[in-house]
Amino acid sequence: MTTLSRMGNRQFFTPVSDSGKKLSRKRRTSNLQIRKWWHTARRGHKCVAYLRSVLFRSSNRSYPLHSHQFNFIISTHHSTTAMAQTTKHIVVLPGDHVGQEITEEAIKVLNAISSVRPNVNFDFQHHLIGGAAIDATGVPLPDEALEASKKADAVLLGAVGGPKWGTGSVRPEQGLLKIRKELQLYANLRPCNFASDSLLDLSPLKPEIVKGTDICIVRELVGGIYFGERKEDEGDGVAWDSEKYSVSEVQRITRMAGFLALQHNPPLPVWSLDKANVLASSRLWRKTVEETIKNEFPTLTVQHQLIDSAAMILVKNPTHLNGVVIANNMFGDIISDEASVIPGSLGLLPSASLASLPDTNTAFGLYEPCHGSAPDLPKGKVNPVATILSVAMMLKLSLNMTEEGIAVEKAVKQVLDSGVRTADLRGSNSTSEVGDAIAKAVKEILA
Repeated sequence: MTTLSRMGNRQFFTPVSDSGKKLSRKRRTSNLQIRKWWHTARRGHKCVAYLRSVLFRSSNRSYPLHSHQFNFIISTHHSTTAMAQTTKHIVVLPGDHVGQEITEEAIKVLNAISSVRPNVNFDFQHHLIGGAAIDATGVPLPDEALEASKKADAVLLGAVGGPKWGTGSVRPEQGLLKIRKELQLYANLRPCNFASDSLLDLSPLKPEIVKGTDICIVRELVGGIYFGERKEDEGDGVAWDSEKYSVSEVQRITRMAGFLALQHNPPLPVWSLDKANVLASSRLWRKTVEETIKNEFPTLTVQHQLIDSAAMILVKNPTHLNGVVIANNMFGDIISDEASVIPGSLGLLPSASLASLPDTNTAFGLYEPCHGSAPDLPKGKVNPVATILSVAMMLKLSLNMTEEGIAVEKAVKQVLDSGVRTADLRGSNSTSEVGDAIAKAVKEILA
């Protein structure tokens, strides 16, 4: 293994082994190549995926490479590019009802970040989705909104739906399903935890039961029964839906869960939810999850749980499921909604829908709160925290701004602990007042 040496402000790989012996010509070539890649990263080379492929390919051939060397090269790239002037392109889809208010507060926080990070500029493009799009264009997701989203670094969504649009043939939710499918947002991440322990008393469960709950639900988002073949009731009194999953689809979502579990030290346990005692698709799911974890993530443990049993555990002893929970589209939808009640308000929980592993912190994703459009809520009453925490996830997973994402999370905790809260958290502050307080706290933390 070569040694990483430091001289002044310069860092380089010296051609000396751990034992102090001079390296062979082949190993010297390896280190020269490493330096070349490192200097490429310093110049702000944007093709991190290319660097990764070359480095991993080389590690098994003519250029032996250790993981700490690879991580150093990639971190050098990230720190170098972070110092340069960058523009982050974000498509904003406010959607319906409270969607406009909560996205405004999220943008307020991002603008607060750019005010203390002059090297970062956020470019916002607003487009229609959901019922608002139906009213204006007749479709729940206009082509221009979809095309803009494909070109963006990330998408911020408010909420879609409402009783106005009923359950007709053209519905707001179809826009959300379409954008997920078109952008291949196959993994939905929904954390279930407490932004602050001061919120424990708000949970419908006893504080001693929910304290320490820390679950990340990973839901497969573009397959299964929601996208399967179906038949509507055509007057014959019969309707049906079908669920189909392939091995590759299950492997893909399992890799996401495995990756997230390995980001912690020690690694988090993985829980896989299914209905393998009844459904053929669940039996394929269980088998594939088991094999993928065993073959690709040998240091992880995976435990299988029937979905109905998991639902009972979640309300009886939620900390038992701490870790990464993986589920198919429908089961993940149901269990994540159940989990969202634990912290005491739907206005607290964020979500991210990703198109790839966030292994370079630049995965494309769509970010939205877990709550709906709340059509009956008066103006100024909606809690913006879930949307603002979704922005924190965006910063960390898609925009390569981990420090800023952590700062947003700290700011949220500070504001909630100070008592600045909306009515759902037994507070008296308005939506904009909470947003203002969090934006101010972010500035102070990053200053």
